[in-house]
Amino acid sequence: MANRFRGYLPVVVDVETGGFNAKTDALLEIAAVAIKMDSDGKLVPGRTLHANVEPFVGAKLDPEALKFNGIDPYHPFRLAKTEHDALAEIFKPIRQSIKEAGCKRAILVGHNAFFDLGFVNAAVDRCKIKRNPFHPFSTFDTVSLSGLVYGQTVLAKAAKAAGMEWSHDDAHSACYDAEQTAKLFCMITNLWQEQVPNFIKHIPDSN
Repeated sequence: MANRFRGYLPVVVDVETGGFNAKTDALLEIAAVAIKMDSDGKLVPGRTLHANVEPFVGAKLDPEALKFNGIDPYHPFRLAKTEHDALAEIFKPIRQSIKEAGCKRAILVGHNAFFDLGFVNAAVDRCKIKRNPFHPFSTFDTVSLSGLVYGQTVLAKAAKAAGMEWSHDDAHSACYDAEQTAKLFCMITNLWQEQVPNFIKHIPDSN
């Protein structure tokens, strides 16, 4: 894995939010799935990390966004954590996965990855977290990969085109979308490796 992506460990992230502006709108839910490599060199999703997040003080909550994702930000059964505690809970096992894989940093994988990374970076800045495991701007975006391979850019349609099952009832929760995106990313990457069997042999050592 350390050589496959130039020392970066792909970690799929999905966030649910109270709007589209990472600087002003609330981060409400975050899920992450670190990608692993099996004994055959195939990529597989690791375990899912998840946290519900309390809106930060002064955060905006767009009613349309809440209607779309179905989140009640102040419902007691959410057992939501502060941004700082939620990120700390997610980042710690990610750092451990980076270490175990022999990588130097994580790279965020997302469906419209700029959106998820923007909210993660904004929350990191607000919480003054110094050890952000993610590269600050580089990403892998399954929108582009799915468009290239399957001709589809919507996550649900791309998943179906890849032969995956899709539940509309579970969609738009951070856990479900992160897990489905992780499966899609692994399928596309493994398909490329199968179609170009000698490709991996020509990847230079990241060191």
